[in-house]
Amino acid sequence: MKTRKSNYPTLYQINTRVWLNSLSHKLGKHATLNDIPDGEWDKIKELGFEWVWLMGIWQTGAKGKEISRTHQDWLEEFEKTLLDLKMGDIEGSGFAISAYEVHKDMGGNGSLSRLREKMKERGLNLMLDFVPNHTAIDHEWVQKHPEFYIEGTEEDLQREAHNYKPLQVKNKERAFAHGRDPFFPCWPDTLQLNYANPDLHKAMIGELEKISGLCDGVRCDMAMLVTPEVFEKTWGRNSKPFWPKAIQKIKSKYPTFKFIAEVYWDMEWELQVQGFDFTYDKKLLDRLLEGKSRPVREHLNGALEYQNRTVRFIENHDEPRAAASFDQKQHEAAAIITYFSPGLRFFHQGQLEGKKIHLSTHLVRCPHEAIDPVLQRFYCRLLEVLKNPLFEKGRWKLLDPKATWSGDVTWDSFISFSWENGQNNIGIVVVNYAPYRSECFLQLPLPYLADKKWRLQNLMGEEYYERDGNSMLSQGLFLDMPPWHYHVFEFKPLKKTL
Repeated sequence: MKTRKSNYPTLYQINTRVWLNSLSHKLGKHATLNDIPDGEWDKIKELGFEWVWLMGIWQTGAKGKEISRTHQDWLEEFEKTLLDLKMGDIEGSGFAISAYEVHKDMGGNGSLSRLREKMKERGLNLMLDFVPNHTAIDHEWVQKHPEFYIEGTEEDLQREAHNYKPLQVKNKERAFAHGRDPFFPCWPDTLQLNYANPDLHKAMIGELEKISGLCDGVRCDMAMLVTPEVFEKTWGRNSKPFWPKAIQKIKSKYPTFKFIAEVYWDMEWELQVQGFDFTYDKKLLDRLLEGKSRPVREHLNGALEYQNRTVRFIENHDEPRAAASFDQKQHEAAAIITYFSPGLRFFHQGQLEGKKIHLSTHLVRCPHEAIDPVLQRFYCRLLEVLKNPLFEKGRWKLLDPKATWSGDVTWDSFISFSWENGQNNIGIVVVNYAPYRSECFLQLPLPYLADKKWRLQNLMGEEYYERDGNSMLSQGLFLDMPPWHYHVFEFKPLKKTL
């Protein structure tokens, strides 16, 4: 089966360890990647996804697990998540990687190769993790190449014991820095890689070369931390750019291989320039959570070249669950804005069922939660509508709402887009992103509406309207909508009657 080529691909994130743990209970035996039923991939394909991110498949070490099971702050979090928490539920962070080999408990690299073939038969692409900033404490490089890590002094260890780890390396006790970013506490189950060392660059590109033979793309964890600007700010050491040469190296062998950057701090465009295909758009989520329409509209007014390469989401494994962050109607409105904007459309396992409990990446079991049938129906319909070629191949444009009468301010509550894929394939997405009823005239810069009557079918509902094209062009499309309400209109010309 050919992979569907969309200008705005869809990605489904799966917590692989939790998925396999649940499957083990169903099967009554330890499940590996080999045991995932073919029907699971059929379901994912039928929902409309093109990419699957299997998070957390790499080998982790015993030291990471030990730290996760004894770190008091983390344990308190785990106990709140799982009221019946057992030590077996804590396997250590999937981002404290000891080797870029498929975890032995999941069946090793061979199991992944077989799984990938099944995905390819269904036109699904495979995304995996790449963690550039740090490794697990028990990575083999610690003993073989300690120069690949940031090493501190005895004074550093005494002054900042929480940021450094004493380790016996080559018959000598040495202090190594834990991985961290400049604004948050360290990750105590990791060691910080030293990007001031050119040999590390070569070694990490070598790791990427291994990974790229196993999948179709990588999601790069905290990608901005290894840029020269951030690395020097954090560690006071000069480094050369890593990403441009790493990405070029991989794409020279696999031209269609994709790189996604988890990135913040207004560095998204910079990493696109450095070669990333897509970069996280956390700002859109933050503005949606604020619940104010104008900042969302202003954010979506950015250059289309940039927006097309952003990753749009309303939750992921690092963020609170959308169903816990938004009331139901606002949740739906936020999702409509997010997924009908240009860019890569990113959905998180459990989001489609309305799950509310955030799960730590250290845990391999999730608490039981009932499915929210209303949100499940909403997402099923949303994903079905997104399969429409209009929203896969069309041209997107932000639209301007205008007041319907002097003194009215509710027009400012609207967020609206047009989608065009030919003169007779037109869509309008409109959301009243406010907790009160609002009205506006929506300006439609669509000259081919002229001299025709149009049927406006709401693809996310059952209602439809008939409107005159000349009136919509001269005055605008009149909208009067309840709080958090939305329409996804498909325009169809009405046949003239005698």
